[in-house]
Amino acid sequence: MVSQKVVVNSLIGLHLRPAGELCRLAMQYQSKITFQFKNYTANAKSVLSVLGACVRGKDEIELFCEGADEEEALRSLVEFLEHQIDT
Repeated sequence: MVSQKVVVNSLIGLHLRPAGELCRLAMQYQSKITFQFKNYTANAKSVLSVLGACVRGKDEIELFCEGADEEEALRSLVEFLEHQIDT
């Protein structure tokens, strides 16, 4: 298992569009991918779970990846969250 804290680099946070993009990206990997925000653990492959975390812009989350492609998955998701652009 690998993990990393990352700041969601978006002023509007993980609302529906970026939550969907995050899920699509996470589903490309075999690894189990979750993140923790405050006391909530979200399944990064479920839009409803991601939305339920209520992550706002500039909040810090901790990503967890566990599986055969965990390191690649973590790098990709961190890159997405750090370079997310508000649209």
